[in-house]
Parts: sequence; structure tokens; C-alpha cells
Amino acid sequence: MATIKIKQIKSKIGYPVDQKRTLEALGLRKIGQEIEKEDTPALRGMIRKVHHLVTVID
Repeated sequence: MATIKIKQIKSKIGYPVDQKRTLEALGLRKIGQEIEKEDTPALRGMIRKVHHLVTVID
């Protein structure tokens, strides 16, 4: 399957606990951190939940 790169672009401070936990589940802990994961429907749903805090790179 294809992979997808995700970068955290905004702090999680001041956002609901469920969004903070979603970022942690993605493996994002710091602003500017990038991860590469396998592109699955579950991952897309997690990205959609925190779309205002992350960006998808290529």
C-alpha cells in the first residue's frame, strides 16, 4: 500500500482531549515533527479529526 507523510503544524494546547489523544495516536508530539504511515481509511479519519493541526505532505 501507499504511504502518507503527516506534519504537525500547530500546537495541541487549548484543544479538546480527544484531539490531543488523536495526535498522540498518530505519533505526533512536537510542532514540526513529521511521520510516515501506511495510508488506510482509519488513518484518514484520524487526519480528518485534527486537520486544523496537521498537514499532509505529498
